[in-house]
Amino acid sequence: MNRMTDQKPFTKVTADDVAAAAGVSRWTVTRAFKSDAPVSAQTRANVLEAAKRIGYLPDLQAASLGSDRSNLVALLIDDFKNPHKLVLIDQLTRTLRAHGWDSLLLNTLDGTATNDALLTASQRRVDAAVLIGIQFNDATLETAQGAGRVKRLIVFARSSEHPSTLSISVDDTVAMATIADHVLAQGYQSPLFLAGPQTGSAHLRRRETFLTHWKNATGQTPPTLDVAAYDATLAFDRIARLLHTCPLDRRPDVIVCENDALAMGTIDAIRHAAGLRAPEDIAVTGFDDIPQAQWAQYQLTSYRQPIPEMAQRLVAILQDTPDAQERYEFNGELVVRASA
Repeated sequence: MNRMTDQKPFTKVTADDVAAAAGVSRWTVTRAFKSDAPVSAQTRANVLEAAKRIGYLPDLQAASLGSDRSNLVALLIDDFKNPHKLVLIDQLTRTLRAHGWDSLLLNTLDGTATNDALLTASQRRVDAAVLIGIQFNDATLETAQGAGRVKRLIVFARSSEHPSTLSISVDDTVAMATIADHVLAQGYQSPLFLAGPQTGSAHLRRRETFLTHWKNATGQTPPTLDVAAYDATLAFDRIARLLHTCPLDRRPDVIVCENDALAMGTIDAIRHAAGLRAPEDIAVTGFDDIPQAQWAQYQLTSYRQPIPEMAQRLVAILQDTPDAQERYEFNGELVVRASA
């Protein structure tokens, strides 16, 4: 017996089948799946019950052709090594779904595939493309908007002044001033700032803010290092090299990191590559307050971004809020733990 040949061929359940099961016309079935269509509550309930009973699901893409909205949002991400991106994806998809939007997740790889990803998004008639990454540039944004590929380009968790975008982010100036004040209050005198990649279209103002704030307070400009990605392994290697070659009298007493992934790699390098203690020999601060920041081996002092409020602002933009503006900045809070 050939089990494959004995299987019944797949038959798609159609709106006609629902109409027959509910004893209504096909047109009534179509209207019943539209919340604003003129159909009685009882008829809608009968249609939906019949659809559920026979396993019918409407073709959402076809249904969206007669509407200005697809209720689909593309999330474009290019740095999955950064654990904060998982926090963002979780919060955004939950919030969008709670308000009736589904998500299309697109990996833009190393940044060179952003245009292809935007084309994919446009083919699915998304209501917005949300950029959550580090490697898109002005040319990409201008090409996407100029070609009319998406209705809205929204930069999330980074500030952008590009005229083709809206941006939703934490206020980095306030955040880094808060961290600098905390480091000063703890009596640290020799900070080092460890930054990730800096981009022109959408960037973080954390390094320049910390350096300026510290110089204004002490008259000294701290040294800085940077790595090519928000990757704990890269931070580990960079700090390990520094501590192996740095004279004792020039060793930092605190390393201020641009995000938590860099901070965790830094703590591991201090302890396991240099044989020093953290925070007793070198303190560390991070940014984002990812779940791992509170783990016992890190106990990381970090700045928590208000992601739920930022996600709600994204929904308000999608709902065509009348007071839409180009940039939205939010204040978070400093979470103090043992690392600094």
